[in-house]
Amino acid sequence: MKRVIMNERPDWKVDAEACGFTIHSMYGQRYWDERHAYAFTLDEVETKLEDPSASLLEMCYAAVERIASDDELMLRMAIPSACHDAVLRSWRNRERDLYGRFDLSYNGNGPAKLLEFNADTPTSLFESAVFQWRWLEDMKQRGELPSSADQFNSVHERLIDAMRILAAPSGRMHFAGMLESEEDLVTLNYLVDCAVQAGCKTKLIAMRDIGVDDSQRLIDLQDEPIDCIFKLYPLEDMVREPFGRYLPLTPTRIIEPLWKLTLSNKGLLPVLWEMFPGHENLLPAYFEDDPRIDDLGDRYVRKPLLSREGANVTLVSHEAGAGIYHVEGPYGEEGYIRQALHLLPRFGNDWTVIGSWIVAGKPAGIGIREDDTPVTRDTSRFVPHYILDT
Repeated sequence: MKRVIMNERPDWKVDAEACGFTIHSMYGQRYWDERHAYAFTLDEVETKLEDPSASLLEMCYAAVERIASDDELMLRMAIPSACHDAVLRSWRNRERDLYGRFDLSYNGNGPAKLLEFNADTPTSLFESAVFQWRWLEDMKQRGELPSSADQFNSVHERLIDAMRILAAPSGRMHFAGMLESEEDLVTLNYLVDCAVQAGCKTKLIAMRDIGVDDSQRLIDLQDEPIDCIFKLYPLEDMVREPFGRYLPLTPTRIIEPLWKLTLSNKGLLPVLWEMFPGHENLLPAYFEDDPRIDDLGDRYVRKPLLSREGANVTLVSHEAGAGIYHVEGPYGEEGYIRQALHLLPRFGNDWTVIGSWIVAGKPAGIGIREDDTPVTRDTSRFVPHYILDT
């Protein structure tokens, strides 16, 4: 793995706008950054990223069984008691999920380390699946990269294949989210397009427009029954909404399914460490009320159970000159975990995280984010990658 300086395409913004990637710049700063890229060998991708992602996923599935079978543990993870039976039933019924993203710390040396699993509503999907592939093909056509250059990226094809299965037997899917959020809308529009390519009938609606009929089936504003709905909205918030009480019994298939409540939660990290202590792709982690947190010493990361985009994360290190880094945010009332401090690798002045995509239960590609701070946030830049064996 190495960071390589690249020639920025003069027309990249035009290309982005043409394909609907309207969030290429956010908050007055570039979000898409192709002034450099990350180069990998095929062996590196397969053995250091893809295979460990598959292993981590199997460990996560084992953790779902462990968590969903234990009411006390679910309460410890702030999963509402009214959902416990439904979470277990959802898991035992093997309700299908769509996608998720492992955030990994990897610098080309040693094993990748799992920082967290964005198992419910990860964004940066379109840029990972489509726009960085367009960049790769364009750079090869321009002679900036050799024709043999490749990319770890089957996200798009796997999403389409998954949609065909999720929409069956009716072939209809609703998609819902906070449509006023441009970032969310880009992701939703992309997923709708994948479903259309899969032959599905689709409808995009706002979260506030979801209702419930007498049979507890979800409906839209036209009273059309919702057979299957993908919601780009946190499950932990959804179950606490006024209509959340209907979710455990609704016949509507919800994507992501309720069992994902056990994975879209930082409490997963101490559960994994307890189940697979010493695994090379895991970091020591404990619930904050666990006396074993003393084993972490004075180098750890404090994370809320329910936190997104790095909010309320604190990096603690009392080593000389290391200092403390904290991100403000609205989370924390539900409790915290502590994880051993493992700083992201630094390339130049940028801290780099690898997002490893899981689609329909299989590793499907990566997306790379950079930040000038050691915590990845919603303002972190997206940088493309390529595979080249020389």
